[in-house]
Amino acid sequence: MGGNVTEPLLEVAGVSLRFGGIRALTDVSFTVRKGEIFSIIGPNGAGKTSMLNCISGRYTPSEGRVRFKGQDVTALKPNKRADLGIGRTFQNLALFGHMSVLDNIMVGRHHLLRNNFFTGSLYWLTGARREELRHRREVETIIDFLEIQHVRRATAGTLSYGLRKRVELARAIALKPDLILLDEPMAGMNLEEKEDMARFILDLNEEWGMTVVMIEHDMGVVMDISHRVMVLDFGKKIADGLPDEVLANDHVRRAYLGEVDDLPEADAASAQVA
Repeated sequence: MGGNVTEPLLEVAGVSLRFGGIRALTDVSFTVRKGEIFSIIGPNGAGKTSMLNCISGRYTPSEGRVRFKGQDVTALKPNKRADLGIGRTFQNLALFGHMSVLDNIMVGRHHLLRNNFFTGSLYWLTGARREELRHRREVETIIDFLEIQHVRRATAGTLSYGLRKRVELARAIALKPDLILLDEPMAGMNLEEKEDMARFILDLNEEWGMTVVMIEHDMGVVMDISHRVMVLDFGKKIADGLPDEVLANDHVRRAYLGEVDDLPEADAASAQVA
């Protein structure tokens, strides 16, 4: 799957995150290569979304650095990282429910609009309509790709949950990111919707050339479409590698899958209680 998987696109080095006395992340390091689908898994509360927030700029790490395309972005705000090519979706839908699907997706292209003080007047006289049409064409391409043509003019808040997840993905794609961060893109979906979303993610990676960092609880999907997988547990990285390698890791099986057969009796009991 994917194309060139050798060039590091994202580098996370020794990232720790604290909220008062609570440690959400502790000394986490990893790289994501250009062209990969890289999944982050772990139990609830393991720090997965906190890590995405450190990458996207919603959180600033207490310690450590985040580099994107070789540039230190640790101190950059989310909009500056978006300008560099980082897009994301959210665990909880962040759509404008009162706006149409088309307008929601157009919001994702706002940073691509021309804004030049010196040529502004001339631009608005001669080029605004052309640019709007160009952006509309781009949005329609995304709508066709995600197979939501039939709801393009519907109000986003009236759609089913699965369709709203597609619209949020469409808005993130509209940013034209090099790296897209997906926070539980298949949560709350039925089997058919999950299969469709997995196909869209694969196509984004293979045909659109987007590098993907994904949080997902469906282990079947993770193992089927990921190039590499990282496991977090209580904010610490406990494994990082190929899907089959990670799945075979005893520490992962105990921490994430709850397999305790090979543990001493006392440890097994405590694991079951946890």
